[in-house]
Amino acid sequence: MEKVERFSSRWALLLAALGMAIGAGNIWRFPRLAGQYGGAFLIPWIIFLFLWSIPLLMVEFSLGRKTRKGVIGTFSEIMGPRFAWMGGFVALCTMAIMFYYSVVTGWALRYFLVTISGNLSVIDHGKAWQQFITSNQPIVFHLLALLIGSIIIYRGISQGLEKANRILLPTLIILLVIGIVRALTLPNAAVGLNYFFNIRTEHLLDYKVWLEGLSQSAWSTGAGWGLILTYSVYMQEKEDIVLNSFITGFGNNSASLLAGLAIIPTLFSLMPTLEAAEGALRVGNDGLSFIVIPQLFNQLPGSAFFSAVFFLGLSLAALSSLIAMLELSTRILMDFGFSRKKALPWVAGVTALLGLPSAISYKVFQNQDWVWGLGLILSGSFFTVMVVRFGVRKFRKEFINVVKGDLVAGKWFEKVVKYLIPIEALTLIVWWLYRSIEWNPQGWYNPLQADSLGTCIFQWILAIGLLVLLNGLIVKKLQQKRV
Repeated sequence: MEKVERFSSRWALLLAALGMAIGAGNIWRFPRLAGQYGGAFLIPWIIFLFLWSIPLLMVEFSLGRKTRKGVIGTFSEIMGPRFAWMGGFVALCTMAIMFYYSVVTGWALRYFLVTISGNLSVIDHGKAWQQFITSNQPIVFHLLALLIGSIIIYRGISQGLEKANRILLPTLIILLVIGIVRALTLPNAAVGLNYFFNIRTEHLLDYKVWLEGLSQSAWSTGAGWGLILTYSVYMQEKEDIVLNSFITGFGNNSASLLAGLAIIPTLFSLMPTLEAAEGALRVGNDGLSFIVIPQLFNQLPGSAFFSAVFFLGLSLAALSSLIAMLELSTRILMDFGFSRKKALPWVAGVTALLGLPSAISYKVFQNQDWVWGLGLILSGSFFTVMVVRFGVRKFRKEFINVVKGDLVAGKWFEKVVKYLIPIEALTLIVWWLYRSIEWNPQGWYNPLQADSLGTCIFQWILAIGLLVLLNGLIVKKLQQKRV
């Protein structure tokens, strides 16, 4: 029997949790949204930290500590064997993201290597980006990112995850601070700061700002992904669940603010007009990171250094989240009886294979990002269904407030989980589906189109249908002895 793995300390767990939460979304998605809507975006973003992310983080932390199992084993134990498929959907959703997230990590690694070679400052960035994503290079760097992540997971919790996050997270924060110092010393950086924090009333009255704030909080913190549940399998017994959840949530939001302070003043300082800066923020996540920002850095003295700082930070952020996804998948196989050393090659092999379509085709990448990014709202909803079915008050007393800590979950937790999160989830799903019809009124029903409503529904139904059919087999495997 394998030795029981545990994080060596509370701070080791928190570093891992923060590393999981702080990813590419903090560095490329948050600045884009905050830049588009200004300070008005920050208000709903902060509010939903308390009304979505932190309560779900509390649920995940407490479930992992209680069951000491991955997401499928947890749903089977708490909701009953008939509902193992729900845990399967949570796992499948996060794993599907992992397949293309390793591609994103590879993109960042490749651009970092190009910056330190000095070649990034002498190219047409828009053309170079198109040439890169249509070449075979994304395959190579997808596999490289996966190799690095797999080596970390293979070494286990104390020798792998702990040591990696002790390096990755502090280094990322230092790089962000370097970026902020440079950004704030640029001419007219105050214009970007004013735009970033200026609250415009018309934006607060726009429902899209509120829904974007909810979606950013939901996706950026990792709440409802099953990742925190997986990490908390290895936490010490006497941990303060509520305080850990608040630290993880606030830490993630703080990293997003640091990224915003580094990127938004740079955009508004170096772009020729305010309109050009606002337009640059609307080009999309990858366009902002791999085309616009390198173009801007070319205007700076020491551009190679600051480009390297940015892409190294993006690489570290992506890698710290990727290893969390790899651990989630490995933990599931360990629940089925595999040892870590037997489980990881399967996880790495499947990820390498199923990540290839996104590495080869940018259209496939966009499709998977659209389908499974939106599917995370269903994942969060399933956690809520579990808690409500178990009994929210009973869950709060028996799972969360079992260790005397600095903070406790009060009745507010019950109201948020029982009423607000289901309403938020339904509203967000309906909104995104409505927008998919609005964007594509002629082909929204077509399951073969990359960003259609039809492709989301088709892939979700296919996944859930297969999981329901295999539910009995999944439960049987969970109940077998370790091989």
